[in-house]
Amino acid sequence: MNDRKQHVIKMAHHLFIEKGYQATSIQDILEYSGISKGTFYNYFSSKNELIIALFKSIFEKMKRKRTELLVGQDPSNIEVFIKQIEVQMQINKKNKLFTLFEEVLVSNDDELKQFIKKGQLNLIRWIYYRFIDIFGENNKTYLLDCTIMFMGILHNNMKYYSMVHDPNSSINQVVKYSVERVVKIVQEVAESGAQLNKPELFGHILRDCNEGDHTFQQTLSETVLLLKEKVRNQEEQPKYNELLDFIHDELLHVKAPRKFLIESAISTMKNDQCPIEKNHIENLEKIVEQYFSQSKENV
Repeated sequence: MNDRKQHVIKMAHHLFIEKGYQATSIQDILEYSGISKGTFYNYFSSKNELIIALFKSIFEKMKRKRTELLVGQDPSNIEVFIKQIEVQMQINKKNKLFTLFEEVLVSNDDELKQFIKKGQLNLIRWIYYRFIDIFGENNKTYLLDCTIMFMGILHNNMKYYSMVHDPNSSINQVVKYSVERVVKIVQEVAESGAQLNKPELFGHILRDCNEGDHTFQQTLSETVLLLKEKVRNQEEQPKYNELLDFIHDELLHVKAPRKFLIESAISTMKNDQCPIEKNHIENLEKIVEQYFSQSKENV
């Protein structure tokens, strides 16, 4: 995303927080961001498309921060999960996401409602698979229920805790308390055998992240982050970050990843005077080859 488009999104975000999404007009955004109507429509077809772009950029930042906390750590370590949820809540709070979500959800716009719903389902999927990391495969049957209960507990604890405490107080206390409660819930439902939602009936939610996909996503994200670290503070850091982001997004977010473009991006890094060691680039290359090899087998 170019800098000017990002600037427009940032300025619109300020207005949405200050005036509200519904009360902010496209003309307000033009005046506040200092762009023409033609430039706006070159970037976005509507105000809806703009706020969706805003949400996507925030969601991507959340995913990146969560992955960074997991790099080199034991996925079963519940303290890592607490830090991941804490950083997510901090980003929510900083960007006033809950307020924006509530305003969007009471609107009559189906496109926005569906986008928010999809984001919530993606969060359920992520927490569900993190719970499998933490609580083990033997508890998998009960972990979708526990995921849904945890999200409710966390949301309401955050909402009501902030009503009676300093708004700047630590989020960590609320997150830690909520996670500790769900540990007990997992133990209780596993012992009782109680089950409300069967994971196998929620394939439309979970199918995009089966166990193999989950491992692949984690491996790819960790590898890309490691390579980015290798070019940090280098003169051509933006160039290599753009190539790595392209490979990451193409493999994880495109239905039919374009192999030749991914190979071209890797070739560029291999042939340039890139500060990344050759063996690290080759490791990424192996991950890509494995992905396409498995995709061919599944056809």
